[in-house]
Amino acid sequence: MKLDVYKIDGSKSGETISLDKNIFGIEPNDHVIYLSVKAHLANKRQGTHKAKERNEVRGGGKKPWKQKGRGTARAGTTRSPLWVGGGTIFGPKPRDYSQSINKKVKKLARKSALSHKAKANQIVVVEDFNFDAPKTKDFQNVLKSLNLDGKKTLLLTSENLENLYKSGRNIPKVNVLEASNASTYDIVNNQVLLMQKGAIEKIVNSLN
Repeated sequence: MKLDVYKIDGSKSGETISLDKNIFGIEPNDHVIYLSVKAHLANKRQGTHKAKERNEVRGGGKKPWKQKGRGTARAGTTRSPLWVGGGTIFGPKPRDYSQSINKKVKKLARKSALSHKAKANQIVVVEDFNFDAPKTKDFQNVLKSLNLDGKKTLLLTSENLENLYKSGRNIPKVNVLEASNASTYDIVNNQVLLMQKGAIEKIVNSLN
């Protein structure tokens, strides 16, 4: 599969790039994509939720009333889960939600996600570029030139370009990542995958 390489002004550079069919042209495996995305989202959870049980709630040491003679139900403490202000029954406790998947599955998931994007014509290749200083307006102009303004876009860069990252972080629906750090979730969670030419080489080298 061949794609045109665009300049940042939206015009074609006259250069084309061939996408590796072993990465961008495989039969996607939706199940491994599901496993990878599920693990990614689970690993982002803090797991610090906590509710107090009856032995952790302050107070309730004295029996509210005598056992017999009042005509009401028995009560041993005001901190019973049945009372307002009492403990919680089977409440959440801090736990580790992290999941792990093996390297082969993770690699296949990324290949499958990239193949889905290629089949749906949702990949745009742009020449390598960077800004001399962080400038959100310049980044916005690049998106407008490529007809990506307002679309949920992930820009994959060939290396860590801090000025480019800072230029795009305030734009809604835009994310900038180094190609080697993009997860399966990042690849599928957008409308358009905008890739620098050098980023494609990085992905091919890491997945082959």
